[in-house]
Amino acid sequence: MKVNKVTLIDPAYPKLLKDIASPPKELFYLGAGPDTWLARPRVAIVGSRGVTPYGRTVTEQLAGQLAERGITIVSGLALGVDAIAHEIALKHGGQHLAVLANGLDEIYPASNTNLAKRLLAQGGAIISEYPVGTPSFKQNFIARNRIVAGLSNALLIVEATDKSGTLHTARFALEQGRDVLVVPGNITSPNSVGCNQLIKSGATPVTSVDDILFALGTKNLITTAYIHKGDNADEQIILDLLYNGVSDAHDLLGQSKLDPTLFTQTLTMLELSVKIHPLGNNHWAPN
Repeated sequence: MKVNKVTLIDPAYPKLLKDIASPPKELFYLGAGPDTWLARPRVAIVGSRGVTPYGRTVTEQLAGQLAERGITIVSGLALGVDAIAHEIALKHGGQHLAVLANGLDEIYPASNTNLAKRLLAQGGAIISEYPVGTPSFKQNFIARNRIVAGLSNALLIVEATDKSGTLHTARFALEQGRDVLVVPGNITSPNSVGCNQLIKSGATPVTSVDDILFALGTKNLITTAYIHKGDNADEQIILDLLYNGVSDAHDLLGQSKLDPTLFTQTLTMLELSVKIHPLGNNHWAPN
């Protein structure tokens, strides 16, 4: 698959990342392009690589419930919590953004190569600020975490030790004004020390998916069991906007960035295929 690139001065560069400290000058990506990365609400799910059975259960439950509601899962494709979140979201038809700390000619860790391929096949994207051929230097992983946080509306931490690299992601999220949501853990578990410390410092405790949806302001999101898929990229752009609450045709046209003629044709095809319906006064809604 071809590695594509968008630069900081490119209009397609995600505005959310432009606003963070030290935004990447270049973003390389495989799969879906920048115009789709921010089309849906996004939650970054991160945590311990040495995940406990409790952490696995919680990650599977929350990631699955978020994916069912059309929320994109953002993570670093690392072992443990990251990979579990992507795996379970795939099973529930979710969308994904994975941010690597190396060039996109290789997947790191290599054991997640098949997971990466399935993520891409389901319409996700794999992103890096490093050009092809760049190895995964230790310092790259910390730098990568600012992008994971920057692309997300909220950060969910499932498990973290007191010295976990996950805490770097929490710091970046706080600096960027993102909500930091944390799963409380057993006070005798080393894997929950970091989480419990974050909660004592003011992070929002999460005991159900409703806590995450409340933070996102999307409590009533429809589940993917009723989400239609577009027959092409143009239809998907409009559907994603509709599922995220944009209903006015003028707003849909502007935010979709489609040519007006193409936009009208796409809207007509969506109506003919019974994926959307008119509300009147030039407003639309998904079926």
